[in-house]
Parts: sequence; C-alpha cells; structure tokens
Amino acid sequence: MPRSPLMIVPLAVAWLAAGPAVAQMAQTPDKAASDKATPDKAPDIAEKTVPQAKGQVQLSFAPVVKRAAPSVVNVYASHVETRGASRSAMDEFMRRFFGENGSGRGRGGAPGERAQKSLGSGVILDESGLVITNNHVIENMNEVRIALADRREFEATIVLRDPRTDLAVVKIKSPTGGLVAMPFGDSEALEVGDFVMAIGNPFGVGQTVTQGIVSALARTQVGSSDYQFFIQTDAAINPGNSGGALVDLKGHLVGINTAIYSQSGGSHGIGFAIPASMVRAVVETAKGGATSVRRPWLGARVQSVTPDIAESMGLDHPTGVLVASLQPKSPAEEAGLKRGDLILTVDGKTVDDPEAFGYRFALKGLTGTTKFGILRGTSRTTVAVKLNPAPETRPRDTLKVRTRSPFMGATLVNTSPAVAEEIQLDLPAEGVAVAGVDENSIAARAGLQKGDIIVAINGAPISSTKDLERITRNSLNMWEVSINRGGEVLTSVFGG
Repeated sequence: MPRSPLMIVPLAVAWLAAGPAVAQMAQTPDKAASDKATPDKAPDIAEKTVPQAKGQVQLSFAPVVKRAAPSVVNVYASHVETRGASRSAMDEFMRRFFGENGSGRGRGGAPGERAQKSLGSGVILDESGLVITNNHVIENMNEVRIALADRREFEATIVLRDPRTDLAVVKIKSPTGGLVAMPFGDSEALEVGDFVMAIGNPFGVGQTVTQGIVSALARTQVGSSDYQFFIQTDAAINPGNSGGALVDLKGHLVGINTAIYSQSGGSHGIGFAIPASMVRAVVETAKGGATSVRRPWLGARVQSVTPDIAESMGLDHPTGVLVASLQPKSPAEEAGLKRGDLILTVDGKTVDDPEAFGYRFALKGLTGTTKFGILRGTSRTTVAVKLNPAPETRPRDTLKVRTRSPFMGATLVNTSPAVAEEIQLDLPAEGVAVAGVDENSIAARAGLQKGDIIVAINGAPISSTKDLERITRNSLNMWEVSINRGGEVLTSVFGG
C-alpha cells in the first residue's frame, strides 16, 4: 500500500543557500483591561479589533535586512580542466553533432575545456575581503567568483578548507572598497523560540530573505560534518542557501546555513546552521595565515551514556560522555582521567553526547588548559586538561599508489596521533592508514575506505608505507589483504 505523504520516515540530508524579502508582523491590541475573568468563568479570547494607529501595522524586519544583506554574497565555484588536443573519432563526432556537454562548448565556455560548477552563498566577515562559506560549495573546485549584493563581481582565492566542520574561507582579490563585514552574534545566547532570518541565494534566483524561529539547539544527529552541534530553524532554507547567513534581530551572524532535512530537496521547515562560535574559530585561524585548522588533542575515546549506564551510575537520566580508553602520554592521561570517568561539563558547559563534547572541546584552541567536570564513582570533581595539538610522532611518508594492486588509487600514510586526529581513527594503532581513496579507482572497487589501517599483505606485517611500497612494486597473482576497520580485523583476497 502506498505510504502517506505525511510519513516522512527515511529523511535525506540536502545541501543548501538563501537571500532578501521583507516579512511583516501585525499586532493585535489586547482587549480592554476592564474585561476580566470571573472565578466561575473562563477568560474570554482576545477581541479582534481594527488597528487604531499607524504604528500597529508598521512592524517589520526591513531594518535588520538593510543592515545584514550587504554582507551576504553569492559564491560561484568551478573546476576547469583543459583537455588535450587529441580526440578520438567518436569524440569528434559527438562534439560536431551535439556539442560538448550539449552546448558545443565546455561549460567553462572555452573549446577544449571541461568544467564542473557549484553555486552557493557566503558572508563577508572582514573588510579586507574574507568570506566564509561551506566547504561543500567549493569542494574540488579551483576557481571561485564572488558576487556582491550590489552586483559587483570579483575573483577570489581559496584561503582555507576545513572539511571536518564543512566550512571554508575565501578572499576577494583586489576589492575596490565598500565591503560591509557582518558582525558576529552570540550563538551561545540563542534560545529556542528566538526570531532569526536566513539570507542567501536559493536555487540561484537572487538574494532572498526568509524568517522563522530557532526551533531547536545542539542538534547532533545530522551527519553533515564531524563537529555536529547545529542550530535548527524553521526559516525556509533551500539548495543554494549553503554558506549563507543566519542572523539575529540585530543583524548579527549567529550561524552559517548548511543542511536541510528533505525528501524532495526543497525546504520542509527543518534547516541546520553551524553556530557562529565555530565559524569564528575557523575565521580566526584563516586570519592567522594558516591553511588548515588544528584542534586540541585529548588522546581519549569517549562513548555515549545509555539509560542502563545512567541507572548503574545513579543518574536520573543519561548525560555526559563516558571515557572508554586513553592513549599513553596523552593530555587525558596526564590530567588524571581514568577509564570509566563520566565527563559532564567542559568549562562549565554541559555535554550530553560525544558530538556535543567534541564540539565544545574543539573550540578551546591550542594554548592553556580547559576544565572537565567529571563524575568518578559517586564523587564529582574537576580536572584540568592541557590544550596541545596532536603530535606527529613519526614522518607520514605519504604514498599515492600508482602500480596495479588492490591499493591503486589510495593515499596511504604512517599513523601517528596527528594522523589519527585528522582522519578520525578511533585507535592509536601503529601501521599504515588509508588517508583517501580516489573515486572509481581499483582501491575504491576493492572496498578500501578512509580510516582503514593496513595490517598485513599476504601474511607479511605492514608497519610503514615503505613496506607497502616495496610489496606493491611486484606483480602478484593473488593479494591477501588484512585491514583493521574500527577495531575489527577483516581479511579479503583479490586477484592480481
């Protein structure tokens, strides 16, 4: 039997973007104060009346839009590849009769070029021309253009990409002045029910503004980045809103619109924004000249608290995160954390799951200490954890496998705490980790995944990329490959 349209069971995450349109609110005067409820009579519903004064029909978000809209830009990104001059007879036939990409030219506009394109939004956060957007808007792109609200257009350079937060910073080349930077708001002060507006470029129709409320905070089960702690809003957000601004009623940035829950790809009133506190951390990193974001290393694995665990620890409801394991000589171990400790707060901020903990800890920077409020047994205490980057304990010796083998198309590195942090390895295992796999490569077809650790090949232990490089130089008829994936060792056999 067909499912009712209201039963939205498996929801898909779609990427977004939004821009200016004025919303108005009408105000209904209260009923006369003389109309009072009596003890034996329920209060009357407020009487509907015609507005008696001009001010009663002039409430509007227009002043907020005028302040914020000039800071919101359109981001046009493309990846242009120049193809070689040689063509097959079939290529030439298709080009002459149908055109490249159906138009007689590559989408980049020049003969012999092939282009992929992406459209999103961004926010100017510095008068020098720094613009924040989503990483997925410019992912795999090598050319970026920025279009301002006043229709001026500029080329831009990519300054920093941070896939783990799905944020990226680009810089306008040779700005001619008149750039309006949007001030940061306090995303930590937001409450459910606060009015917010989303500004961006949905569907490429032009800058558009939508209005709604904060419908939830600290959403962690969205799946669009490693640091999940999203602001949820019912302000209409649609494809193209990605990287656009979520602003408060002062016109200050409180979030970057990032994802929606949708079956159709359109807005259903559930949109998600990255809080301004995380955005500020990424922008400050870019201002400091870095091209990547480094975060503090804890050296411990934490897990969720189930209702059964909460009951066994004497808690009235699940909260905090449980320390499941510690790495030797890590900040967690040096701070005195122990397996089984329950971390309840980070610098006084409550954490209810591993995603919220990871977000709070990631914001702390790389200097000084942060304090964890913990429950150990029946006693509550505080521990101070040093804020240091994960160490590179041995050279990565990055290897891109180009010889024919089950690893062809994979990028491999020697493991270390720094590598484990970057590619989200749960284990401090020694060996060779898969840092990336090319799409449609032999490695991808073999099932290799980012984060896999190569344990052995044909029974020979693999401890470094040099070991793997030496083995893959040979042409073998059979490959028996053992990998560690999330603590479980899997062995597969492949033909030569």
